[in-house]
Amino acid sequence: INVQGLGKTFSRAGKDVVAMRGFDLAVAEGEFIAIVGPSGCGKSTFLHMLGGFEPVTEGRLLVDGRAVTAPGPDRGVVFQGHALMPWLTVRDNVGFGLDIRGMAKAERDRVVDEKIALVRLDRFADKFPHELSGGMQQRVGLARSFATEADILLMDEPFAALDAITRDV
Repeated sequence: INVQGLGKTFSRAGKDVVAMRGFDLAVAEGEFIAIVGPSGCGKSTFLHMLGGFEPVTEGRLLVDGRAVTAPGPDRGVVFQGHALMPWLTVRDNVGFGLDIRGMAKAERDRVVDEKIALVRLDRFADKFPHELSGGMQQRVGLARSFATEADILLMDEPFAALDAITRDV
């Protein structure tokens, strides 16, 4: 990941609001980083731009030397909000990205079961999001991102909804 002079300005009610400006960052393959700062400083905005969900308004944002212009399978995202599809079960939410990639059913089922077990939701695999607690829904989001085995995993406060016991597992 290479970020040079990154900035984001939003237009709201005819006025420009600067969310971030002049942000530089270089992340090498295999590195793990955390971005820390006060509320409203642009952390989530940066992750949305890196995920390809929000366009860059100034500077450069590159992954593997290519400009980020849209979401891609190389970047998995765990959102602050759960972002689950309410009409899909836990199993189907976790397997959604694998279905889009055209993974064979047997392999998909194996990966989905493995990731659901990883986040300790085995007994809830056939439940719908409204049947789960907020922390359980967040674990479904984690499992979904883990299942895609993306090169880059972007997480926006992924453990905020989890209790201390689950967080430490």
